Amino acid sequence: MAETSIEWTDATWNPVAGCTVLSPGCTNCYAMRMAARLEMMGQGKYRALTRKSGGRSVWTGKLFLDEKALGAPKAWRKPRQIFVNSMSDLFHVDVPAEFVAKVWSTMAETPQHTYQILTKRPDRMREITRDLHVLPNVWLGTSVENADYLDRIGHLKDVKAAVRFISFEPLLSSVASADLSGIHWAIVGGESGPRARPMKPDWVKEIKSSCRRFGTAFFFKQWGGKNKKAAGRKLNGRTYDEMPLVEKAALA
Repeated sequence: MAETSIEWTDATWNPVAGCTVLSPGCTNCYAMRMAARLEMMGQGKYRALTRKSGGRSVWTGKLFLDEKALGAPKAWRKPRQIFVNSMSDLFHVDVPAEFVAKVWSTMAETPQHTYQILTKRPDRMREITRDLHVLPNVWLGTSVENADYLDRIGHLKDVKAAVRFISFEPLLSSVASADLSGIHWAIVGGESGPRARPMKPDWVKEIKSSCRRFGTAFFFKQWGGKNKKAAGRKLNGRTYDEMPLVEKAALA
């Protein structure tokens, strides 16, 4: 587990490492670059998880299930918001349901923490979580990068969770038709890094308007670009760091 600079969470926990490129939002995934860097630093957990292609690191499709990491949150007494699997996808097809259940057990045993789980595979999330307890400290979300993947929202709505959320990052097109009913929180951000694709301000404003219409908390993470710090994270001259009202959302 490690502290993180990700604006909407406090720390990351990675019981799984490695992934597979699934959709356009994966193309410039920061986790691929980070995994390659960690392998070069001698961290065996990331060995052979990426390969070089076109001058950049990409996932090989191999996963590492880190049994030793499963108990890490139990040693962290101070309450934190924890992003689960920033270096993978807990609901990847090659992560056994039995391993997901072990992750669930750790989260159940550490109610002082709030866990945030994002997936690009909400259909599998729906199937696996049907057999798991709904935990009040676990938020479940999906990533939607453009209008071609709005169906992920429908799958997410079929998932029982204390909080359901969407990460529109990297936002690659307008998603004005997104139905945010039943969604408690939306994160919006532009792509960052050396190959960052642009995000139009109108796309962000459309999501903000939808959040207001459906009562969804709106968190604007960043404009992104090659220098995300210079671009900043202000929209209309201010920052938006809204978080979901957990008591109202609980077990919905």
